[in-house]
Amino acid sequence: MKILVTGAHGFIGKNLIKRLQNKGYDEILEYVRESTDEDLKRFCEEAGFVFHLAGVNRPADDKEFWDVNAGLTQKLMTYLEEADNRCPVIFNSSVRVEDMAAGKLYGESKLAGEEAVYSHGQKSGAPVIIYRLTNVFGKWSRPNYNSAVATFCHNIARGLPITVNDSGHMMHLAYIDDVVAELIEDMEALSAGRRVEGAGERHTTLRCPIYHAKLGYVAETIESFPRMRESLEVPQMADEFISKLYSTYLSFLPEDGFSYKLKMNKDGRGSFTEFIKTSDRGQVSVNITHPGIVKGQHWHDSKNEKFLVVKGRALIRFRKIGNDKIIDYHVSDEELEVVDIPTGYAHCIINEGDTELVTLMWASEIFNPDKPDTYREEV
Repeated sequence: MKILVTGAHGFIGKNLIKRLQNKGYDEILEYVRESTDEDLKRFCEEAGFVFHLAGVNRPADDKEFWDVNAGLTQKLMTYLEEADNRCPVIFNSSVRVEDMAAGKLYGESKLAGEEAVYSHGQKSGAPVIIYRLTNVFGKWSRPNYNSAVATFCHNIARGLPITVNDSGHMMHLAYIDDVVAELIEDMEALSAGRRVEGAGERHTTLRCPIYHAKLGYVAETIESFPRMRESLEVPQMADEFISKLYSTYLSFLPEDGFSYKLKMNKDGRGSFTEFIKTSDRGQVSVNITHPGIVKGQHWHDSKNEKFLVVKGRALIRFRKIGNDKIIDYHVSDEELEVVDIPTGYAHCIINEGDTELVTLMWASEIFNPDKPDTYREEV
C-alpha cells in the first residue's frame, strides 16, 4: 500500500513517516511545499491511504491560511475524486476551530478544510476521519511555531528568557508519539475494513492521552530540567506527562550541550563520583579503587546498596554485626554479578587485581550528611 502524507516535512509528518518506516511501510508518497500540482495528482492516483497533515498556523501572509488549510485540502479531495480513488483519508484539523477568537482566520480556514474532507467522504463513500487536534508537543517541533512547549524547551535549553503571559491558562496537550501511534492504528484498522470511532463524522477528538496543565506549571517544570544537572536528580519518570516533557526538552539541547561534568571526589585510594539521584529510588555512583586498596569498612541500619563490578577483580567481604564469621564474594568483569549489601552487615570492597577497579554502586537513599546512617567498623 502506498501512503500519501501531505506536510511530510512538518512536525507531525516527519514523526509519522519515521514511525511508518520503522514499522516496515516503505512506499510513502511525500507531499511537501516544493511539490507541484502534478505531483499531487499522481500521488492521488497511486495512494492507498492519505494522511492530510499539511497546514499553516502562523503564515507570513494571511492569504496562506486559505491557500493551504482550505485550498490545498479542496484540491486534494478533487484530485482523489477525479482519480476515482476512494481510499481512506485522515485529516488533521484543530480544536481552535471551536474558538475562533483564538485565531479567526486560522479557525475559519481549518473549518473550510473539514467541510471539504467531510463532503468528499459523503460523495465518494471513502472512509474519512477528521481529527481536531489539541496542542501537540514532542521531538522535532519548531519553537515559536508549533507550541509553547517547543518554545520553552528551546529557550530554556539555551539559557534564554521565556514569556508567560497567563500562568493560570489551562493547556490541553498531546504527545507526538501518542498521536502518531493513534494515526497508524486508525490507518491499519480502516485499511482492514474495521470500524474506527469518529470515522465518517464531521469531526472527532483524539483517543490518546490528553494532559491538562496550567501554563505556569509547564514552564516551571521545564525550567527545573537544566538545574537537575547540578543536583544530579532526574525527573519523576512515573509521571507520564513530566517524562514526556523531559524527553521533549532533551531533544532541544544545543549540539554542543549534550554533556556535563561530574564532581570526582579523589584521594589516594581512588575516587568516588555521584552520578544520579532520585527522591524515591536512591542514587547511583561510580567508585574507582586503586590496586590493593580496601574501601568501605562500615555498616548501615536501614540504607541498603547494590555493587556491580564493571572493570577489574574484587573481593567483597561481609561480617554480621555481633558475629565473627566473615563471608567472601569474589567478583570480576568477566561475568557481571550484582552483590546486595544487606543492612546490619559490616562490609568492604578490596581491589584484588593489577588495574583500577570500577564499581557501580546503588544506594537506596540519597546521602544525607545530617543522617548518614553509616557506622565505621572493620569487617
